[in-house]
Amino acid sequence: MSITAIDKSKSRVVVIGAGIGGLTAAALLAHRGYSVLVLDQAIVPGGCASTFKRQGFTFDVGATQVAGLEPGGIHHRIFAELGIDLPPATPCDPACAVYLPGENTPINVWRDPDKWREERQRQFPGSEPFWQLMATLFEASWEFQGRDPVLPPRNLWDLWQLIQAVRPNTLITVPFTLLTVGDALRLCGLGNDQRLKTFLDLQLKLYSQVSAEETALLYAATALSVSQLPQGLYHLQGSMQVLSDRLVTALERDGGRLLMRHTVEHIKVENTQATAVVIRNQKTGEVWTEPADHVVANVTVQNLVQLLGDQVPSGYKQRVEKLPPPSGAFVVYLGVDASAIPLDCPPHLQFLYDANGLIGENNSLFVSVSHSGDGRAPEGKATIIASSFVDYQQWWQTSDYPGLKQKYTEQAIAHLNKYFYLKPETIIYQEAATPRTFAHYTGRDRGIVGGIGQRIPTFGPFGFANRTPINSLWLVGDSTHPGEGTAGVSYSALTVVRQIEVQS
Repeated sequence: MSITAIDKSKSRVVVIGAGIGGLTAAALLAHRGYSVLVLDQAIVPGGCASTFKRQGFTFDVGATQVAGLEPGGIHHRIFAELGIDLPPATPCDPACAVYLPGENTPINVWRDPDKWREERQRQFPGSEPFWQLMATLFEASWEFQGRDPVLPPRNLWDLWQLIQAVRPNTLITVPFTLLTVGDALRLCGLGNDQRLKTFLDLQLKLYSQVSAEETALLYAATALSVSQLPQGLYHLQGSMQVLSDRLVTALERDGGRLLMRHTVEHIKVENTQATAVVIRNQKTGEVWTEPADHVVANVTVQNLVQLLGDQVPSGYKQRVEKLPPPSGAFVVYLGVDASAIPLDCPPHLQFLYDANGLIGENNSLFVSVSHSGDGRAPEGKATIIASSFVDYQQWWQTSDYPGLKQKYTEQAIAHLNKYFYLKPETIIYQEAATPRTFAHYTGRDRGIVGGIGQRIPTFGPFGFANRTPINSLWLVGDSTHPGEGTAGVSYSALTVVRQIEVQS
């Protein structure tokens, strides 16, 4: 049985996954006249940028901040095309307050470029050559990215889009294409500055999934600079859910369909062409095949291999299997009395602890805190969301999953209690999520988060393309250029929409 409400006179697009990347592609395609059906196994749309509610508290599942809302930013561009308003948001300033081990004064990543320059010169004396190099590379890279190149190119049209985006100032980045942040530190004579490297490791793990030694320099130049004006990071009013809700509104206004609690079990391929998807209705158990002229997969590259089964090209499968192990996440969600929050607490903090019996891959916690009136907590209350990257494998191999989860929860709260006032009388609600939780609710393979890591072999021109080896099968999301975050996956969605229009 197929969904007969879809207009068969137009090109049919099936989008797998209602994360921000999938919803953005779907809304844009519907707005441009395509017949679009979006399918997701979860209860609510948004993927890792969705929300859940408990006892009056609203918690962001994963993503807690947004880039690209400024004029000319990717969300601004897409919402303008769709004719819908951007959600209300406040700038994050500082974007993050970073606490290193044994230090009581944070490194504040200010939104104002002058304040940030003064901060880093005070915190890291002698490091300005490195930051100036990053600024130069960022300026060239940002202008290049703003001209909508297709990376990596897979046919002549893709290559032409890439060539059109190149300008003389773009060429300044070429000598740095194969360098990491660690290489740049050594070039600037800062290879032995352990405190600076520790700070960079912390920040880059959030954005690139890997350390400064491994992160591609050109990717880091953007990741470390995008929080300053005229760009910036934003805290959405209400919750992260408002982003996906507005995209759903635009999708349905333009005739698209969204079906939640529907799992895509297989992508059908005939003569190296994606032709249909096999769908299971989770409520009724009904299974049917839905034909498609294009299939857009907003999934991890690991999930894509599974969906193709024995139809996946052997070279593509081998490349995915050889990827370095991805990260999982452990997250604690706390609903607290406002008295638990220090005065003038920044919206985002990052803590690194001494390595003795601590949680996570790098003994760190990234923390997001609600503020009064932002719609996430009742009056006089607040939310605290603290996450740490973890080895996902232990969560699937353990013989005592509840015990491991409890251990991590207690450790996380103990560490948070060094900054917040977390006592039985101030903690109103608590819940934790593990890679197994993320696998269950988002469908991501093994609950992995954040993409495939922005190392040299998987960054930009060397990464996984939106255009897969299967004709009319497209990949969007954090496995593709330019990486994770709502802005990154939205850019990948826009690229796919442009490619589909040319092919149709």
